[in-house]
Amino acid sequence: MKKLITAVAIASAVLAAPMSMADGKASSGLNPWTDCGIGAMIFEDIAPAAAISNVIWDLGTTAVTSAGLSVNTCAGANVKTAMFIQQSYNNIIEETAIGNGEHITAMLDLLEVTPAARADVIAAVRADMAGIVSQPNYANATTAEKAELYYNALIANTAA
Repeated sequence: MKKLITAVAIASAVLAAPMSMADGKASSGLNPWTDCGIGAMIFEDIAPAAAISNVIWDLGTTAVTSAGLSVNTCAGANVKTAMFIQQSYNNIIEETAIGNGEHITAMLDLLEVTPAARADVIAAVRADMAGIVSQPNYANATTAEKAELYYNALIANTAA
């Protein structure tokens, strides 16, 4: 209970304290405690709950780090896609090797990739992943690390 009260107090202070000069948001336009981190993934539309969750989880460290290092992953479809890839990595990598499948379709739906571009995106990700999977250190990587590599290849090929 004491930890919860402390977290609520810290979250309240975080929401009230400005992060940058004028608007209370980071230079990217994001408030890391409400738009980034685990809290934003769980409480997408409830900013106070997102902030409290981030503070309870790790005092907001992950949220602030993600805001500073990878702003494009703090909100919206990218976060959902990253979570989906991590949760479904084995299915996604298998379907990528084949070239299609339900998990790939769902993943591309999350990113709103047009039907016309899907085959090209998957072909490019497939080529990138073939190179990544053949690296000696890939076999020792955790599933989370492998999912991150896949996510990075996907985002690079959807942005192109």
